[in-house]
Amino acid sequence: QQEYVSLQEGYTSLHQGYSSMQEKHASMQEEYNQLQQEYEYLRQKLRTLQHRFFGKKSEKLTVEDQLQMHLFNEAEDGDEDEDEKADTAVTTVRSYTRKKQGRKPIPDDLPRHRVVHDLSEEEKHCPCCGDERPCIGTEESEELDIIPARIEVNVHVRHKYGPCTCDDFVGGDHREVIQAPMPPRILPGSIVSPGLLAYVVTSKFVDGLPLYRQSKMFDRIQLDISRATLSNWVLRAAEKCETVYACMREEIRGGPLIQMDETTVRVLHEEGRLVQGTSYMWVSVGHPQYQHPLILYDYYPTRSKEVARELLRGYTGYLQTDGYAGYNAAVKENDITHVGCLAHARRYFHDAMKVGKKSNTARKAMEYIKRLYSIEKELRSQKMAPDTFVRQRKKEALPVLDQFHGWLQEKSYYVAPKSKVGEAISYTLGEWEKLIRYLESHYLTPDNNIAENAIRPFVVGRKNWLFSNTDRGARASAIMYSLVESAKANSLEPYQYLRYLFTHLPAATSEDDIRYLLPSRLVPGDITFNKQP
Repeated sequence: QQEYVSLQEGYTSLHQGYSSMQEKHASMQEEYNQLQQEYEYLRQKLRTLQHRFFGKKSEKLTVEDQLQMHLFNEAEDGDEDEDEKADTAVTTVRSYTRKKQGRKPIPDDLPRHRVVHDLSEEEKHCPCCGDERPCIGTEESEELDIIPARIEVNVHVRHKYGPCTCDDFVGGDHREVIQAPMPPRILPGSIVSPGLLAYVVTSKFVDGLPLYRQSKMFDRIQLDISRATLSNWVLRAAEKCETVYACMREEIRGGPLIQMDETTVRVLHEEGRLVQGTSYMWVSVGHPQYQHPLILYDYYPTRSKEVARELLRGYTGYLQTDGYAGYNAAVKENDITHVGCLAHARRYFHDAMKVGKKSNTARKAMEYIKRLYSIEKELRSQKMAPDTFVRQRKKEALPVLDQFHGWLQEKSYYVAPKSKVGEAISYTLGEWEKLIRYLESHYLTPDNNIAENAIRPFVVGRKNWLFSNTDRGARASAIMYSLVESAKANSLEPYQYLRYLFTHLPAATSEDDIRYLLPSRLVPGDITFNKQP
């Protein structure tokens, strides 16, 4: 009996040891799975960064991408049902007329200098009889020439007129000396004219030429204008344009749609902040009039939600942004309808497709999004009335969106949440209610690309001038970028618009005068300036 008890105790001890080892094994297996998922996540993240720095930038789903995905994913293609195959197999392509290739003609409004090449008098005569040979026609060919920038001096001459010698004048209360008044100037006391100031601002904020390079360019044509002088001109001009800038903000807030985005900017000397601190340039694209947008840049030292609340205070309408949560507080406080960006969701799937080529899920999602964009492009090209366009877009896009949403929910159950595809699915489902709101208005598009494209010129310029010295300079940059980008968005040539603005702004005394100077209120014919040499 004692031996049996001893064996029983031994068996119990061994069973407990085995159970303990099983628990330890399960724990280690779970830890291994977590590490495996983390490894796969980090591997995909590394491939994403490698592709971002060294791969092509285009996010288009080319025919080659689609064919290669099918080539290497034949096994996964089998999980698609027949209805999905039928939906994705047929693609309607609109016919088009190929444009004739060749050199574009030189504009007719450019001045032309005729250079005549003729035979000598001796060569014109017949070698047989000596009579002059008849001219039977001419041939003309054109070539472009350029004259380097030339500085001119505007000399303002004001004649003075003294007192009259008549008895009535001497006995009357009249001014003894009279003179024609100087027209109001954008920068009184400065040697800069509206044309030169517009040239400096356009060179920096449109062409990306830092002021020190412009100073060297002026030096090559024997004109000494220091970098400090150019900087002072830009700062003072921006402050003079504060009224126009404020009017643009008021116009944007009165429109039905604002699209927003933000990017970083470095400011060297900012009170209470380190040089390494990151500041932000916020961009708002408003539509006070259909197809006449205004683009407003705002400089702030942070990206906090308080900035969004300040920029959107009092606004009611549609707000289209990416998935940044900083806009949520402003949306709740105001009567704002928040619209998402389908391009951001697509970017998640694009990154997943590039780093996980064994997965067919990302490609399938991009095909859904491609169908939505095809519907949008086709309907926009038909130039329907707004109400008709909205009804037709809902009719064609809603079935695709419903199918896409159901497919995303199905995939979310068994796709690893920390994988690139899992992140893309989670982002899209989390933003779904915002993503489908673009169907409500003809002003709205599926994405926020207009705001992102408005940021691009600032980013390109930032690569050249690198930073702003002070917050005053950053604010001046915001004002000038707002003016030139709004001019470009309304098909106005930036230099011509700035010259027109700097000429007429000093004489603007009322709010209506300033409002008529906004880029959205002008057409190219209003600002044309062609000064003949």
